Amino acid sequence: MTTFYILVGYLALLMGLGLLSNRFFKGTSADFFVVSRSVGSFLLLMSIFGTTMTGFAIVGSTAKSYTDGVGVYGLMASWSGLMHSAVFFAVGIKLWAVGKRYGYMTQCEYFRDRFESDRLGYVLFPILVLLVIPYLLVGVIAAGKFIQPTTAGLFPEAFPMPNLPNGNPHPLNGGIPPAVGGGVICLIVLFYVFFGGLRGAVWANTFQTIVFMGTGVIAFYMISKNLGGLKAASEAVAASDFGAERLGREGMMSKLQFLSYCFVPLSVGMFPHLFQHWLTAKSAKSFKLTVVAFPLFIMIVWVPCVLIGIWAAGYLGPLDPGQSPNSVLGRMVGQLVHSPVLTGLVGAGVLAAIMSSLDSQFMCLGTMFTNDIVMKKYGADRFTDRQKIWIARGFILFVVGATYLLAIALQDSAHVFDLGVWCFSGFAGLFPLVFASVFWKRVTLPGAYACILSTALAWGYLFYHDILAAKPAGVGDEEMLVFGMMPVAIIIAISTVSLVVVSLLTKKPSEAIIRKFFV
Repeated sequence: MTTFYILVGYLALLMGLGLLSNRFFKGTSADFFVVSRSVGSFLLLMSIFGTTMTGFAIVGSTAKSYTDGVGVYGLMASWSGLMHSAVFFAVGIKLWAVGKRYGYMTQCEYFRDRFESDRLGYVLFPILVLLVIPYLLVGVIAAGKFIQPTTAGLFPEAFPMPNLPNGNPHPLNGGIPPAVGGGVICLIVLFYVFFGGLRGAVWANTFQTIVFMGTGVIAFYMISKNLGGLKAASEAVAASDFGAERLGREGMMSKLQFLSYCFVPLSVGMFPHLFQHWLTAKSAKSFKLTVVAFPLFIMIVWVPCVLIGIWAAGYLGPLDPGQSPNSVLGRMVGQLVHSPVLTGLVGAGVLAAIMSSLDSQFMCLGTMFTNDIVMKKYGADRFTDRQKIWIARGFILFVVGATYLLAIALQDSAHVFDLGVWCFSGFAGLFPLVFASVFWKRVTLPGAYACILSTALAWGYLFYHDILAAKPAGVGDEEMLVFGMMPVAIIIAISTVSLVVVSLLTKKPSEAIIRKFFV
C-alpha cells in the first residue's frame, strides 16, 4: 500500500497548494483570471510547458510508440520542439502586447475587437469549447488508465476483474477502475482551481512540471536498469516478433503522413488556455526562457516515454483482448519499478503531467464563459468581481461533470494519442485566423467567419467518421489519412483558402482598426 499512500499524499499536497494560493488572492476578477499579469520568466516557462504536456505526451506517446514504433518521436516531439517555440515567438509575444494594452482576458475579446464584431465571439466560443473537450477527455481517460495498472493487486476484493480467457489472472485485477481514478483526479483539479483561480493553476503547473520531469527520469532509469540496460532492452525488442518492426520506423508510416504531422503543433497558436497563460506574463522578456528552453524540455519528457513504449513491445508482447494500449505505461511502471516508494513517486509524476493541463483548460473555459457570454450579454457593470468569479466557478463545475461522463463513455473505445491529435488538428485549422489577425492588415470579418466555419465543418465531418461513427467489420484502428496525409493538412488547407479568398473578395477593414492593431 506504500505506492497508494504516496499517490494520496501527493494529491493532498496539491489541495494544500490550492488553499495556499488562495491566501495570495487579491479578490479581483483580473487576479482570478490572469494573475494580475504578474508572472515572471520561470513560472511562465513551467506553467506553459506543464499545460502543453498532457496525458497525450506521457500516456499517449508511450501507447502510440508501443503500437506504431519509434517514429512516434519524430511525429510529435521533433515537430513540436521547433513549431511551439516559433509560434510563441511570432504570435504569443504580439498577442501578449495587445492583450496588456487593451486589457483582454480571452481570445474572443481579442477577436471581437480585431474584427469589429461582437457576434464573432458568439460563433467562436462554442467552437473553441467543442475543440477543448477532446483535450479534456485525453487527460481524464489517461489518468484513469494509468491509475488502474499502477494500483493493480492492491484492492482485489473491492475491484475484482474476471480471469483472462486462458484462465490466467487478469493483470489489472484489484486496480482502481478508470471511472473511480478519473473522477478523483477531476475533483482534485476542481478543488485547487476553485480556490486558487489561475494563480492556483500556475503554481500547481510549476510544481507538477518539476515533479513529472524529475520522476520521468527516475522511471526511465529504473525501467531500463531492470531490463538490463539500454542495449539489452533494445536487443530484447529486436529479438521479439511483435517488437522488431516497432524498433525501426521504416514501413510503419509513409513519408507524406510523417511530413503532414508538422501542421499539428501549430495548434498552440489557438489554444485558449495558452492565450490566457500568455496574458499572465509580466513583460515581453518573460517569453525568452520559454522560447529557448521549450525544445529541450520536450526532449527530456518524450524520449523516455517513447523508449518505454518500444521496450514494452518486447517485454509485454501483444496485449490480451480487451486491454488498451493506454495502460502500457502503468503496467511497465508497476512491473519494473520494484520499489513501492519509487513506484508511488513515478505515479505521482505521471498524474502531475496529466493534471497540469486539465487545470488550465478548466480555468480557461470558465473565464471565456464569464467574459465572452455572460458579461457580454448582461454587461460587466451588472456584476461584482465576486459574482464574476462564482459564475466562472459554476461553469467550470459543469464542464468537469460533462467531461467526466464523456470520458467514462469513451474510455475503452478511444486511444489517448488519437484523441489528442484530433484536438490539436482542430485548433491547427484555426491557426491561419490568428496568424492573419496579427500579420495581415487585409484580413476581413467575412474572411474570419469563413475560416472558422470551414474549419468546424471539415473537422467535425472527419472526426465523426474516424472516432464516433461505427466502423465496418474488419477495419482496424489505423489513423485516418486523406490523400495519404493527416487530416490536419486538409483542414488547414481548407481554412486558409477560405480565409484568403473571402478576405480578398470583401471590403477592407477600417483604418481605425488598422491603426489600433498595426501602428
